[in-house]
Amino acid sequence: MEENRKGHLEEGAGATGAVALICAPKLLIFDLDGTLIDSKEDLIASVNATREYMKRDQLPGALVASYVGNGAPVLIRRAMGAEASEAEVEEALDYFIRHYHEHCLDRTRLYPGTRETMERAREKGIHLAVLTNKPVKISHVILGGLGVDSWFARIYGGNSFAAKKPDPVGIHTLREELTVEALATVMIGDSRVDIETARNAGVYSVGLTYGLQPESLREVPPDLLLDRMEDLIPHL
Repeated sequence: MEENRKGHLEEGAGATGAVALICAPKLLIFDLDGTLIDSKEDLIASVNATREYMKRDQLPGALVASYVGNGAPVLIRRAMGAEASEAEVEEALDYFIRHYHEHCLDRTRLYPGTRETMERAREKGIHLAVLTNKPVKISHVILGGLGVDSWFARIYGGNSFAAKKPDPVGIHTLREELTVEALATVMIGDSRVDIETARNAGVYSVGLTYGLQPESLREVPPDLLLDRMEDLIPHL
């Protein structure tokens, strides 16, 4: 599948806006944090509230943001540090989830251009889905609170399947449920986790440079690299 997919890419993949996706997309799968929503400030605030609750000093925001992308348990494990016991991590995780549920929409917003891009894709009859490592319940809460949950045919989180991204189970499930072939499927995200997920599933990948971990896209380059969400429109 990987060789078949790469055979449909033009030369120059990985440079910002340098290559068009050859497929006619029928399914766009989006990461959430750092891709559709700017949730950085609320995540940082909840992590540091958790640190304070656990009698620890606050962490720089940039450091907290670098921990995001592999789900809440990994985020809190990293934020608590190697010296924290498993019991402390479990206590901290429980507090973080409760705090974040209460404050997840304090400052979280859609990124500029997201609404216009989703509307254009829907006009073209393209299926939209969310595949995030964030817990599925809070993902629904946030997208519902922003009034955009109805855009998506499916919203799957880090606890929707037995394995999280970069395991390809989420993409495989979405393709099967929506009956879309791999060459018409695109995974869109801001980190190497998303690109690795696309590669593992044998589908196209789009990286966005404005998210939480754009530097990681240098390590695992996507098929197409864009600076703004609306830059995706000409490729639909």
